[in-house]
Parts: sequence; C-alpha cells; structure tokens
Amino acid sequence: MTKTLTIKDEVYKKLAAVKDPGESFSDLFSRLVEAGSSTEALKRLRGRVKFTDKEALLAELSARREEKRV
Repeated sequence: MTKTLTIKDEVYKKLAAVKDPGESFSDLFSRLVEAGSSTEALKRLRGRVKFTDKEALLAELSARREEKRV
C-alpha cells in the first residue's frame, strides 16, 4: 500500500541530507523508526546533520520529553 505524506520543504531538505545514497525515503523512515530509540536514531545521524543552534535544539528536545511525560 502506498501513502502520500505532506511535509514542509525544510523537513524534506533535512531528510534528504541524512538519506543514504540510493536509499528511498520509505527505507529511510523504516531505518529511523526501527532504530529502537531516539538515542539510537540520533547516533546513526551523528555527523550527517549540521545543527546551527545546538542549545535551542536541546531545549526543544527537553520540552518535548516533558510533554510526553504528562
């Protein structure tokens, strides 16, 4: 079954940057989901994505973790 997803251009560019050569977006999503945990997914992406504001990213991740706990 095929599904159509709508994502922002910014998100598409980020995903395209971490996608392996020859890897489909479906394979990329599968790889990220099957990583087992957010930590494992981040480890696999290490060095592939350049974060311009590390502190803002960490603050956002922390806020989202708190939202999930509630």
